[in-house]
Amino acid sequence: MVSPPAISFEKLNKYYGKFHVLKDIDLEVAKGERIVICGPSGSGKSTLIRCINRLETHQSGRLIVDQCEMNNTPSTVRRIRDRVGMCFQHFNLYPHLTALENCTLSLIYTRKMPPKEAKQRAMEYLARVRMDGFAQKYPSQLSGGQQQRVAIARSLCIQPEVMLFDEPTSALDPESISEVLDVMADLAIGGMTMICVTHEMGFARKVADRVVFMDAGEIVEIADPETFFTSPSHERSARFLQQIINH
Repeated sequence: MVSPPAISFEKLNKYYGKFHVLKDIDLEVAKGERIVICGPSGSGKSTLIRCINRLETHQSGRLIVDQCEMNNTPSTVRRIRDRVGMCFQHFNLYPHLTALENCTLSLIYTRKMPPKEAKQRAMEYLARVRMDGFAQKYPSQLSGGQQQRVAIARSLCIQPEVMLFDEPTSALDPESISEVLDVMADLAIGGMTMICVTHEMGFARKVADRVVFMDAGEIVEIADPETFFTSPSHERSARFLQQIINH
């Protein structure tokens, strides 16, 4: 029996006033699948994944996450956010808390987990992103790449079914980019469902099961990495790749 998709967009539309940001989005993401979304700035990539955990609200169509249709009901939003972790472009760590405290905060105060158990789980995920040796450091004592790895650990602490990455390396220096991409690649190998908005085409080619190319609020092309990078079927995709390669 084929299991239901982890995420399903059906004719999803999103507007900012009169501006049509997402246009009839149809996309299914299988459990354990790794999707990379790419495209030029302003194409709707970040808006699309932010709809998944209701950071953005769609106006029409359907969005189903883990067999639960997203709507405005607070209980539905909470249920889906319990299943979806997200890592942003900027790390959003609390500066007055250590790496460990940033990871345990939600577990203790939102999930009511005993502090000892929360600390044990947080240390487990800090170790997974190779940051357990920095558990007592404050964000100001960490590099950008280290802060982003702590942010990933914090998201993993809720043990999500799906991880979303919204340009997780765009604010980092080249050395830090490599650190973070290595961690993400390890997560992918572990079988976690991942959707990643990124311009890191090397990562997309290495890790993605499928590449989704967006432009002007529409999905222009969906292909496996080999097909997308060697023989894209749309002129717009080919032009984007040419610009990336020549950048």
